Amino acid sequence: MQGRFITIEGGEGAGKSTQLRRLAARLTPRVGAPLETREPGGSPGAEALRGLLVTGAADRWSPMAETLILFAARDDHLARRIRPALSAGQWVLCDRFSDSTRAYQGAAGGTDPALIAALEAHVIGETRPDLTLLLDLPAEAGLARASARGDAEARFEGKGLAFHQRLRNGFLAIAAAEPDRVCVIDATPAPEAVEAAIWTAVSDRLGAGW
Repeated sequence: MQGRFITIEGGEGAGKSTQLRRLAARLTPRVGAPLETREPGGSPGAEALRGLLVTGAADRWSPMAETLILFAARDDHLARRIRPALSAGQWVLCDRFSDSTRAYQGAAGGTDPALIAALEAHVIGETRPDLTLLLDLPAEAGLARASARGDAEARFEGKGLAFHQRLRNGFLAIAAAEPDRVCVIDATPAPEAVEAAIWTAVSDRLGAGW
């Protein structure tokens, strides 16, 4: 039996990692422990590339270079972790996936969407998320949360407010274009309220047969 693939998307400070852990805890009694993973990263090779992307000066790479590095990491991640888990019937929860590339490097960064789509076709193929949870909040609020967190992996936070406003708009455009796959979750309330909203969405869309 094929597993189910859920991705969690959103801008900086949206609470993706926290909500992924909470969702995993809720799913485990029903479907077994899911694979909890992230992008960029998730496999040894992809984690090595992650450091190139999330540290250093904001202008360290062009959006085009970021796109190519991300898809190299994604190819390894899919081959070594995501596809084997799904084939074994395990559910997969991934903190960021290809929508982040569309939004960060495409909508906000200016990389040609046609290039991103072509890379998706070759690298991702049929391994598409069954459900994407988009944690949405204003860019100013997300950046404030991320700054308070003091994360060393803060390269993208340094790209400025206008970048992050374009980023949010890019994510919302994806959600509007693919409502059957992408569920927008208001990420402004307390984590417990966000968790409840996520669980309702997952239960409604993927819970049949539990």
